[in-house]
Amino acid sequence: MNDYILSCCSTADLTEEHFKERSISYICFHFELDGKAYEDDLGKSIPFSEFYRAMANGADTKTSQINSEEFKEYFEGFLKEGKDILHVSLSSGISGVVNSARIAMEELKETYPERKIFIIDSLGASSGYGLFMDKLADLRDAGMNIDDLAAWAEEHRLNLHHWFYSSDLTFYIKGGRISKAAGFVGGVLNICPLLNMDNLGRLIPRVKIRTEKKVIRAIVDKMEEFAEDGLSYSGKCYISQSACYESARAVADLVEERFPQLSGKVEINDIGTTIGSHTGPGTVALFFWGSVRKD
Repeated sequence: MNDYILSCCSTADLTEEHFKERSISYICFHFELDGKAYEDDLGKSIPFSEFYRAMANGADTKTSQINSEEFKEYFEGFLKEGKDILHVSLSSGISGVVNSARIAMEELKETYPERKIFIIDSLGASSGYGLFMDKLADLRDAGMNIDDLAAWAEEHRLNLHHWFYSSDLTFYIKGGRISKAAGFVGGVLNICPLLNMDNLGRLIPRVKIRTEKKVIRAIVDKMEEFAEDGLSYSGKCYISQSACYESARAVADLVEERFPQLSGKVEINDIGTTIGSHTGPGTVALFFWGSVRKD
């Protein structure tokens, strides 16, 4: 195995077991729940069920990204061991955390000029970002060196598709992603907006669909439209969900039915507390490899 560290942020929303199994290191974001501070540590400090229940009951949430000093301390532990680092960050389209990582990198390069440090903007989030990390781990384990892996990541990050919907618009309205008027009408008409992540890593509303049953079919239709090789897609598929497992399971069942050559079963993960602070409960997100994402 190549002698370098593959790293990401906790906002890749995989389980701790998954990160350990794939030898992917991670650093945690931070959040507050009704003024109490926590680390976004994959549900260890506060179970996801408890977190989303608190949000549904009106708890206030606030998130904060990892600062440059935290990154510096985190990276330096690996550099002192003689390891090079490839760190992939949460999308710059929704967070400035990549800039904090780059500031730390520039400072550390002065102290460790013999070491390589790469910082890649994933232009992704949640388990889509996680699926990207899983692929990078595959390539690392197959023997790809850090320079080639960094170049591959830059070249292929827009091939990872993110499509999602929410049956509860409360927190999209609160965060300003959907207007109050549109949210009110959506609630009355039982509209579940279908959104995706564009080529700049931003969350973009695409289609308004009435009823969750229809949006579940629509999100899988998007996979059929954009997936590599269409219905013959043979890659992995991840889903992440916020306190709506049955809805996520319905999407997964339809994906597994429609894509018989899928690599294994669909993996369903929890949306973590950083991303979940902005989506609230009721969001289902679907991730797969496909054609290059465009605006």
